[in-house]
This record gives sequence, C-alpha cells and structure tokens, in this order.
Amino acid sequence: MIIIIFVLVLWYGGLFFQSFFLHRYAAHQVFTMSKTMERVSFVLTWFFQGSSYLSAYGYGIMHRMHHAYTDTKKDPHSPSHDANLFAMMWKTKTVYQDINNQKITVDKKFTKNVPQWKRFDAFASSRFSRILWIGFYILFFTYFTTALWQWVLLPLALMMAPIHGVIINWFGHIYGYVNYKMSNTSKNLFHFDFLMMGEGYHNNHHKHATSANFGVKWHEIDMTYLVIKVLDFIGFIKLKPISIKK
Repeated sequence: MIIIIFVLVLWYGGLFFQSFFLHRYAAHQVFTMSKTMERVSFVLTWFFQGSSYLSAYGYGIMHRMHHAYTDTKKDPHSPSHDANLFAMMWKTKTVYQDINNQKITVDKKFTKNVPQWKRFDAFASSRFSRILWIGFYILFFTYFTTALWQWVLLPLALMMAPIHGVIINWFGHIYGYVNYKMSNTSKNLFHFDFLMMGEGYHNNHHKHATSANFGVKWHEIDMTYLVIKVLDFIGFIKLKPISIKK
C-alpha cells in the first residue's frame, strides 16, 4: 500500500508542477508570480519529478515550438512524423537537450521571458542529482515493497516526466474527441480528466493556448486550474485576464 501511495504522490505531484509551472507558467505565462514563488516552484518541480526533472527553460521553449509547428516536420514531438512513440520520445529528448545545452539556434520569439535558473538547473539536471534520486527510489522500494509485482512500478517512478509527456504528445494526437476542428491532430483524451489533471484536454488547449483553464464543457473539469484559482485567490500568483470565445 505504501508503494502505491508513493507512486501516486510522484504521479500527481510531478504532473501538477509540470502542468502548473513548466507548461502554464514557463511556456504560456497565463499567470505571473514573484521571483521567490518562481524559485520555490523550481525546487518543488525538482522534488516531485526527481530523477526525470525537466528544466523550465528547455520545456518552455520546446513547448512553444510544438505550438508553432504542430504536426509539421519542425514539431519537436509529433505522431505524424515519428514512426512510433519511442522514436518520438528520443527526438523529444534530443531537441530538449540541444535547447538546454544551446547547441541549436532558437528564434527569440520562443525564448522571451521563459524563466531560467541556470545554477539550480545545472544541479537538478546533473547526473549526480539523477543518481541520488534513483538510489533513493530503489532504497524506498527495497524497504517498503510487500509484493514482487510492486517492482513493476519502479520504472514508472524513475521515468515519470517523460511518461507524462508521451501520454499527451503521442496519445493526445491519436485518440480521443475534438471540440474544435483545427489544422492539427490534437484531441481531448478524456471527458473528465482524472488521470492528467487537465492536460488531457489537449484539443481545447491547442485552440485556446493562452487560457489557464483547459476545460471548456461542463464535464471537462481541469483540476490544475482549480488549484491555480486558489493560489490566485490567496495571492501566491496573479492570473492574467483572458477572454475565451467558444
């Protein structure tokens, strides 16, 4: 039971900060926050993503490129141009690392105001940090595992962030329903997104990329947006006013 709770905490904790901080703040900047709150978000993203930590700078730029080049050959991750999900994941990893290591020239429109904390990212993305997290996960599983099948969950814990990404960027362009017909293959994976905390409303998001709320219909409850509303109410962040035309 402890192992299942542990993996669920990693799943939803890592997913929340990927959606809240990396996606909605770093990439789309649908709200503002103080420098202190930004740095706290960096640390909490590292804490929950652990061995699969993603840089806000690399993620933010790559995601902006995804919106600009959706389903074209320039798209960093597209089922339309990758043979299978593993090929897409490898391409995504390569583009992400090239951005972070400044091995490719990136148009300034993709880098504008993307948050960056170079010293922390250097540590959080380092081999040393990832090995520490891997060691911690293995020790945790060794101590608390009560059944052999629970070890199957270890790779999930180790690769949490890429798994979150592939669910949306592969399956979210193949399966599901659409509220908006567009010139891309984005789809809503779930009518109620219990699994991805709102990220599964991918078709809605591609239509309204600057909206903090990914849900549109009454049943499309965006759990990340509900937390954002609370954080806005208590003053930790400030939502930008956006008008959505349905």
